[in-house]
Amino acid sequence: MRWVQWVALSSLRAARSLTTSSAPTGFGFHGYSGVSAVVCKQGSVVSFHALALEKEPQPEDERRDGEVDRHSNEKPRSDNLREKSSIEGVSPVRSSTIEADPRYQRRHAEEADRVSDMLTDSHGRRHNYLRISLTERCNLRCHYCMPAEGVELTPNSGLLSQEEIIRIASTFVAGGVDKIRLTGGEPSIRSDIEEICEQLRSLPGLQNLAMTSNGIILSRKLFRLQAAGLNQLNISLDTLVPAKFELLTRRKGHNKVLQSIDTALGLGFSPVKVNTVVMRGLNDDEILDFVEITRDRDINVRFIEFMPFDGNVWNPKKLVSYVEMMDTIKNKFPSIYRLKDHPTDTAKNFRVEGYLGTVSFITSMTQHFCSGCNRLRLMADGNLKVCLFGPSEVSLRDAVRSGMQESELQQVISDAVKRKKAAHAGMFELARTQNRPMIHIGG
Repeated sequence: MRWVQWVALSSLRAARSLTTSSAPTGFGFHGYSGVSAVVCKQGSVVSFHALALEKEPQPEDERRDGEVDRHSNEKPRSDNLREKSSIEGVSPVRSSTIEADPRYQRRHAEEADRVSDMLTDSHGRRHNYLRISLTERCNLRCHYCMPAEGVELTPNSGLLSQEEIIRIASTFVAGGVDKIRLTGGEPSIRSDIEEICEQLRSLPGLQNLAMTSNGIILSRKLFRLQAAGLNQLNISLDTLVPAKFELLTRRKGHNKVLQSIDTALGLGFSPVKVNTVVMRGLNDDEILDFVEITRDRDINVRFIEFMPFDGNVWNPKKLVSYVEMMDTIKNKFPSIYRLKDHPTDTAKNFRVEGYLGTVSFITSMTQHFCSGCNRLRLMADGNLKVCLFGPSEVSLRDAVRSGMQESELQQVISDAVKRKKAAHAGMFELARTQNRPMIHIGG
C-alpha cells in the first residue's frame, strides 16, 4: 500500500482519537501541513481535519509490489526462518534449520575468534560492533533525544576530526570489530560524511558499514554514500501522521523522511530498517499501521521502548512495553511468528505470515539483553562509552592527541572494556542515573 494511503489512514485514526481525548500537555497542532486542528485552551482537540500527503508513487513502489526478495529466492513463509517453540503467545511454527547448518556454526566461530582480548570484557562478552557518533548537531529536535531548551554543544576543537575518527576506528577493527554504525546527532549533515564512509570501508576486516539517520536530507546523498561503502541503513520515523511528526520533532519534514525510505528501497538496501520509539499517548495508536507497511515492502520496523536520558522527561507511564505491543499486534495479526535471532541481537524479530517485511522490538527497559551485548560507542567528542546506560566514559580523543602509541591506545580501550558491568541497573534506577542527553551519546 502507498505511503499516501497509510498517512491518510493514520491521520484519520489520530483525528478520531484526538476528538475524544486531550492533547499532551504543552502541545498544540497549529498550522501543520497535511493535518490541521483547532485546540482549546485546556488542550482538548475540538476539530481535527486530516489530509493525506500528495506524494506521487515512485517507480520503485510500482516495481516492488508483489516482489518477494531482491537478494534471495526465499519467500516470506520460508520454514527455515521459524522457531519451533511458542514464544510470548505466538503460534508454534516449524523448527529452524539454521543452528544445525555447519556453515552457520563455523562462520560465527570464526567471527568470535577474530575478536581480540582487547575487546573481551570481564564477563566474557566479545565486542565486534562499534557505533561512532559523527556530530552532536541535528536538524530535528525530537523530544526523547534533546531537551526542549536545547543542549550545549561541544566546540569544534573538542570534536573528533576525520583523521582521528579513522585512526581510532582502525584500532577497533584491527582488534576484531567487523561492523561500524555511524550515528549522531544527524550524521548526514557532516560535510565529509562520504569521505569518512570511504575510508572506513577500506579498513581490512570491516564487513558492514551502517548508518542511522533521520532521513531529512538523506535522499539526495544516499546514492553517493552507498557508492562510498554504506551497506546498511536505519531511518528514524516515529509517526505516519504529518502533524504528529512536527509535534515529536519540533520541525517539518515528514514527507522528506518517507522519500528517503523510498530512495533506500530503490537503491537495494535490504531491509530498510525503520526505528520507531513508541510513547504512550503520542504514537502507540499507530503500532498496527507500522506493521501494515511491511506487507509488500522490504522494511524492518523496529519498535523501541521509550528510554530515559537526560532532559527527555522520561516517565514510566509513557513506556509501552514489548509485551503490550505484542498483545496489540497479535490481536490484529494472529499469524505473526518469531524469526531466528543471532545471540548478539538487540531485537526480537517477527514476521506476519505472507508479509515481505518484518517487525522487531528493542526491549531495553523491560527485557534487557545485556548478557549478549557486543556494542561499544564512540561519541563525537571522542569519549568511549562501553554501556549506553552507564555514566562511565574514557576519552580516546585525549589519548590520541597526547601522541599515544598504538599499543598504549589498545590498552586504554581494553581497560575500559574490562570495566563494563554485567547489566544495566534496571528500569527505575536508570531514570535516576546521571547520563547525557541522547543527542550527545549518539543514537
